[in-house]
Amino acid sequence: MSVGVVRETADGERRVALVPKVVASLVSKGVDVVVESGAGLGALIPDDEYTAAGATIGDPYSADAVVRVAPPSDAEVGKLRDGQKLIGFLAPRNAENQIGALKSAGVEAYAVEAIPRISRAQVMDALSSQANVAGYKAVIVAADNATRFFPMLTTAAGTVKPATVLVLGVGVAGLQALATAKRLGGRTTGYDVRPEVAEQVKSVGGQWLDLGIDAAGEGGYARELTEDERAQQQKALEEAIKSFDVVITTALVPGRPAPRLVTAAAVEGMKPGSVVVDLAGETGGNCELTEPGEIVVKHDVTIVSPLNLPATMPEHASELYAKNLLALIELMLDENGAIAPDFSDEVLASACVTREEVSA
Repeated sequence: MSVGVVRETADGERRVALVPKVVASLVSKGVDVVVESGAGLGALIPDDEYTAAGATIGDPYSADAVVRVAPPSDAEVGKLRDGQKLIGFLAPRNAENQIGALKSAGVEAYAVEAIPRISRAQVMDALSSQANVAGYKAVIVAADNATRFFPMLTTAAGTVKPATVLVLGVGVAGLQALATAKRLGGRTTGYDVRPEVAEQVKSVGGQWLDLGIDAAGEGGYARELTEDERAQQQKALEEAIKSFDVVITTALVPGRPAPRLVTAAAVEGMKPGSVVVDLAGETGGNCELTEPGEIVVKHDVTIVSPLNLPATMPEHASELYAKNLLALIELMLDENGAIAPDFSDEVLASACVTREEVSA
């Protein structure tokens, strides 16, 4: 069994699929690891750390299985061969993806986004591990662009009130954002259309914003709102948002454009100097005035829509992701250390998006 680690080529992608500590663990199980030269440089990991862990530097596409972070380009799909396995973020729910090309190439592809959110698979949940990074960094971005302190400060010149922070969408990223903003001294509030997460908001020291909407969906995600629910939510949020210094949005619906939660009217009603950090920019944004990948000022409010925040913290993001992949690869290995996926296992059956028995 051999695993190849590619050097990422997507713009701004600094993460790497495996880190030396995880390489050493795989090697100890009899797995040969081939790392493309420079694969870890974005995460500040030189080649010699990989060789010290037991890997060889060479062509990752010569391996039985190729692991990566970002979805492959056309050229990278062309390097894969019939029967080879590919593991990584593959965007299977996006309209524009490489799933069809991978199937045509005969590649057995595993999308980490498709791993079911069940207790047994938590250690493999790359969406959650990277969302934790994004939620943390979103607060740092907000603080960097804010014109006010986050914590309450008592000084000889007087007392400064703490910043008020509203997090819209209380998944993994939202909870981490709430916890981080609280640690920075902000007064935090969370909102989600799934009222069952209210206790989670309170567990990290936040208040719950109740708008009377219940739209819990499958797999821990929210379902799409009805027209009446959207109108109710929009009206209530427009009023609520005006009282916050910082709004961080993380709301996503798998396979659909991001729901619009922050209207232009809501932004116009915010205090000058306030900040909106929109983590849903890659799927259209939760804020009506978002410009994906840009920092803009509208109505004296700064709107930031960073793309791929986990890549801005490549060391820890790579470490977490590598541990996710290690657990998934271990699940694929048989008792002799050969890669032999058992598709009666719901984790592997769900993650595998291209194989002979599965349509793209």
